[in-house]
Amino acid sequence: MSHSEHAAEVLWQRDEQNFLDNRYSRRHLLRFDGGAEVAGSSSPHVVPVPYSDAAAVDPEEAFVASLSSCHMLWFLAIAGKQGFCVDRYHDQARGQMSANAAGKQFIARITLRPAVQFSGTRLPSREQIAQMHHQAHEECFIANSVRTEVRCEPRHDDAGGS
Repeated sequence: MSHSEHAAEVLWQRDEQNFLDNRYSRRHLLRFDGGAEVAGSSSPHVVPVPYSDAAAVDPEEAFVASLSSCHMLWFLAIAGKQGFCVDRYHDQARGQMSANAAGKQFIARITLRPAVQFSGTRLPSREQIAQMHHQAHEECFIANSVRTEVRCEPRHDDAGGS
């Protein structure tokens, strides 16, 4: 596999379930190329429990998380290159579903709500933090891959910057 190719496996098995009556579990396994395995399922907002597993990751949550994670990784790299020491990064990302012109549901907006704590003698200003978030958004592979509107609304409740 090349460095520009990324892989994931999705595995679902019927086992003894009666598939044709539509009363089967949507729980499945997500396996990533590094070896991590995560329980996946449809969202309980789409398929009711017990046919979905509310404790598992649904595709919509995974999409929001992948965008948030990508943004964070770029932010950390940018902050480090600019000489700012990040102690903690906590994002409370949310995705909003909506219907498109054809009436199909899609994730219309993702809002990132990162709060970043810095330490050291050199702390970034709010303007510098905003610029680093803007640059992270511009560089994020996932944000550059989707048509969904992506917003970043940094939280400064415990930022450590001025």
